[in-house]
Amino acid sequence: MKHLLSGIQTILMISKNKIKLIKSLAQKKFRQREQLFLVEGDKMVAEVLNSGFRVTDLFATPEFLNAHKPLTGRAENFHEAEAEEIKKASLLKTPQNCLALCRLQPPAELPAHFSGFALYLDGIQDPGNLGTIVRTCDWFGMDYLFCSPDTADVFSPKVIQASMGSFCRIKTIYIPFNELAEWAEQNQTPVYGTFLKGESLYDANLPGKALVVLGNEGRGIRSEVANTIRFKLSIPSFSKKKPGPESLNVALSAAIICSEFVKAVSIQNGSKG
Repeated sequence: MKHLLSGIQTILMISKNKIKLIKSLAQKKFRQREQLFLVEGDKMVAEVLNSGFRVTDLFATPEFLNAHKPLTGRAENFHEAEAEEIKKASLLKTPQNCLALCRLQPPAELPAHFSGFALYLDGIQDPGNLGTIVRTCDWFGMDYLFCSPDTADVFSPKVIQASMGSFCRIKTIYIPFNELAEWAEQNQTPVYGTFLKGESLYDANLPGKALVVLGNEGRGIRSEVANTIRFKLSIPSFSKKKPGPESLNVALSAAIICSEFVKAVSIQNGSKG
């Protein structure tokens, strides 16, 4: 078989052991044991190849390899594979033209100085919600996302899919709230929380520098965290229907909150000018 790219290791099949490894990365315990995570989809694989993550193995069709020649050389090992072989290894219902095994990075450290806006996720469990929040943080120009240790793993394949590549640009730090609260105090960063009963987000005088806590999809912010939060915000419902909706999806709440805080910063900067 003629090689389409020099240096390609052309294979007819992805080995059973490699498929077993790929499938195992759906579970956090195996991601931690192997220190690997899985990225699938043409756009996201291209993003991770163009990021600071180490790609240990890239499996891709000739079409993908030819379309991304400058990037494929960044993988430590890349292999030509037929679409059917990728389908066998994939965790997706409708696989695309590639998948990549990537090396987990050491946990990011808290920044010594902080002058922006960030979210803290207190026990968010749904991978789709977490991935969407990561994508939202990226959209609004944030650098960090803080999470409680029991929040879903950002390197879960489902989270990565929902983030649409934004996981490459957002530093996600897992940390107990009490440690983060101490850091916030040292950096003179006020801590806000979202509650069903609190000051309306649209009436509050929002600062340009803040940490906002979002709670679990079912229980909200846990009591031991809520009891330490001084500034309580709510997103009021404008529904006139009885009964109305009980709550907002947490990922949607995150987007609304980010929008309002970024708007506040924009207004403050404009007034200074």
